[in-house]
Amino acid sequence: MADLDGTSAEKKDKEYFTDIPQNKPDFFLKGSHQYDWGLQNRLAHIFNPESGRTIMLAFDHGYFMGPTTGLERVDQTILPLEPYCDCLMLTRGIQRSIIPASTQKAIALRASGGTSMVSANDEWEGEIGGQPAALSRPGYEPLSNEHLAVDINEAIRLNASVLAVQVFIGSQYERQSLQNLTNLIDAAAGYGIAVMGVVAVGRAMERTVKYFRMATRLMAELGCHMVKCYHIEDGFETITSCCPVPIVIAGGKKRPERDALQMAYDACQEGASGVDMGRNIFQADAPVPMMRAVRGVVHEGMNAKDAYELYEQLKAES
Repeated sequence: MADLDGTSAEKKDKEYFTDIPQNKPDFFLKGSHQYDWGLQNRLAHIFNPESGRTIMLAFDHGYFMGPTTGLERVDQTILPLEPYCDCLMLTRGIQRSIIPASTQKAIALRASGGTSMVSANDEWEGEIGGQPAALSRPGYEPLSNEHLAVDINEAIRLNASVLAVQVFIGSQYERQSLQNLTNLIDAAAGYGIAVMGVVAVGRAMERTVKYFRMATRLMAELGCHMVKCYHIEDGFETITSCCPVPIVIAGGKKRPERDALQMAYDACQEGASGVDMGRNIFQADAPVPMMRAVRGVVHEGMNAKDAYELYEQLKAES
């Protein structure tokens, strides 16, 4: 019988390390040290444990915009970028139809939806009381009328690490979008799946440091495990400071490559735990070099100047 005491004179003495307390490693990610093992493991696939940051590649725009520029053929434009990101931010339709099941990247699954750009277009919406519909009522945001579009069983089938829910603070449907968030947090908690609250900013909503401090903190208080938020130039460090969970920045509209790299650098220096970029990568003049330059900023400590020089070098070589 194996491992019986005294069965062999040559048997190595057991070592119980009675003088050394058991190691209790802290988890590397802000606000996440008390989560269950499975949830922490999923977060460690999203965020690089060495840098503590993530590069999420966002290409879920089609859920309300259709085939936007750069996403007409996801298989041709996004798959070449997949090796350089940490996490794929996408819809279940694209995941099933395009993304190889052999990918080792974490999955951030868009879990809310229900409206399109058509509903936000005044020409389609028509007029109310002689005014464009989107301007006829304070706080009216057609795109804010979202519901949960993926249930928890589907998320499990698709092996999602995190579920993304849009939240519209200050809009006509604020309460509904917050209910979407809390309902999904409750459902995902039983399976150790993270939830990311996405701060939506529409025409009727503020874009101030005060607004973003309130919106990010509110979602963290309600239980989301990370927040996606826009970067602003003045006071962003106060937003990350008073939010107890990681913040990743949205790339937002397409801007010149040098400016996008500067934004990523500034955000990380001011407490962001990474980026969730889409158009500033897949609409770049050279998407793969841009992706590698962003990686230089987020994970390798490059400043924006050096990262842009890397981009130009890789672009010339491609």
